[in-house]
Amino acid sequence: MNSYDVAVIGSGPGGYVAAIRCAQLGMKTAIIEKYATLGGTCLNVGCIPSKALLDSSHHYEDAVKHFEEHGIDIPGDIKVNIEQMIARKQSVVDQTTSGIDFLMKKNKIDVYEGLGSFKDATHIMIKGSESTEIEAEKTIIATGSKPSNLPFIKLDKERIITSTEALKLKEIPKHLIVIGGGVIGLELGQVYRRLGSEVTVVEYMDRIIPTMDASLSKELNKVFKKAKFSMNVSHKVKAVERKGDEVIVKADNKKGEEVTFKGDYCLVSVGRSPYTEGLNAEAAGVKLDDRGRIEVNEKLQTSASNIYAVGDVVKGAMLAHKASEEGVLVAEIIAGQKPHIDYNLIPGVVYTWPEVASVGKTEEELKESGVDYKTGQFPMRALGRSRASMDIDGFVKILADSKTDEILGVHMIGARAADMIAEAVVAMEYRASAEDISRMSHAHPTFTEAIKEAALAATDDRALHS
Repeated sequence: MNSYDVAVIGSGPGGYVAAIRCAQLGMKTAIIEKYATLGGTCLNVGCIPSKALLDSSHHYEDAVKHFEEHGIDIPGDIKVNIEQMIARKQSVVDQTTSGIDFLMKKNKIDVYEGLGSFKDATHIMIKGSESTEIEAEKTIIATGSKPSNLPFIKLDKERIITSTEALKLKEIPKHLIVIGGGVIGLELGQVYRRLGSEVTVVEYMDRIIPTMDASLSKELNKVFKKAKFSMNVSHKVKAVERKGDEVIVKADNKKGEEVTFKGDYCLVSVGRSPYTEGLNAEAAGVKLDDRGRIEVNEKLQTSASNIYAVGDVVKGAMLAHKASEEGVLVAEIIAGQKPHIDYNLIPGVVYTWPEVASVGKTEEELKESGVDYKTGQFPMRALGRSRASMDIDGFVKILADSKTDEILGVHMIGARAADMIAEAVVAMEYRASAEDISRMSHAHPTFTEAIKEAALAATDDRALHS
């Protein structure tokens, strides 16, 4: 039986990063993955493939709607080759997952393919084509999450689908109904709207992206309506039925009236649930909470002192980069170091176009906690860079403490917001004030000038270009 200092169950962004950091710190490390490719949901059926389709569909939309204005004339009709688009997406996935294979070899991490299941706190059975047992002094659980569903919806994975199936459709839907106005539903909805689908979004809450700052929800809703999405908030879905190639969705609107939506595909995008199936956690003395998550302390240690858990399978935002940060944290704790994570400073991003990004407290949270704050906001349309690229939707908003001027939250919607949010994270990590950012030189012309202008707006209302 092979013995290890650390075994990692799951090879997503939490698991594979934890394994690499453990190996870097001199531990003999094994990683266990039940699927044939490493990388977990993010690399195989999540972050990476969805971004590939978002980029491909964005190119198509630009060619159809904007090339002529840019002075680019393309003779003949512009057509979508959905098979090639999906094939390119898969090639990106394959390149990325093979990169993880390389990193495992480079760091001398043993890879086991099969379902990892605890025999006890230090022994793990790996059930694959052949069953194997290994011994591990410490174990890191990084088994991730799976798409959630509503109890009355039967997913046939053909017409009533999850994000996994939406990433590999063989045709462009005529009418895609998206149940859920969160990140995944809106991103995939935008992919198919760009390609010509009619898209209807049905959301239970009173606004889309309901966990983010309300001003971002309002602006993105405007953008989506302009793109001719049918947006239906405050709608409680109560039935989803398939008849041949038609899907019928029934919901109650906020007045309690029944509304019916009909389409040829229905994407069920109502969040994700922690995945622990087959783990046999109880055999190792690992406790789960009432939501199926693994219970951990501030060191991400489970009720079994030698076992840790990271990522989607524990409490907190289900974000790939949060999982990676936790993977590094646990590896360094095991090595006797004293790392830290500030969960308030883990950014959230929606990769629609315009992109949406946020870090720190929302305005609603500050109001609820009674914090005395001030706001600085700057529109993207006032930037020369935005006009040059025709990306004029959106804004940057900075929330700062009224007395100390410390930045408490930054919320932005616009081109490249996913990249720009890192400036806000750095500033807040070092507890910068709005004035600090306002006094930093930002290259011209860039989208990031909006951050400086929002900081100026929060500092005695002295934005220069609005």
